[in-house]
Amino acid sequence: MQEAMAYRSHFPTSFNGRLAMNNGRRDEVRKMVEENAVIVFSRKGCCMSHVVKRLLQGLGANPAVYEVEESFEDDVVRDCAGGKDAGVQLPMVFIGGRCFGGLDRIMATHITGELTPLLKQAGALWL
Repeated sequence: MQEAMAYRSHFPTSFNGRLAMNNGRRDEVRKMVEENAVIVFSRKGCCMSHVVKRLLQGLGANPAVYEVEESFEDDVVRDCAGGKDAGVQLPMVFIGGRCFGGLDRIMATHITGELTPLLKQAGALWL
């Protein structure tokens, strides 16, 4: 009998120091955001990122996850914010190509019942 392989819902790569954070990197981040209905930029091993991923998966969405090493968090946040220091932190969730927010916004919209319709509108849910 064959064993079932676990489905990986994240990109197997992460930002690292060998890559310069420049306009090319910003374009790469923008392309990833546009190509995925839901994408989570998270700090490697962060419990809040885990909560965001599990909540979205529990609703039926399968978010793409891009894990970032803690030492490069500021560069990635700046790239996701379009080069500005917007005061945003990881985990950062993009829904439908737009920055939605972090754990607090995900939890608030889930509690009010607004998250599921947003995920449906972005094409992240099939129901």
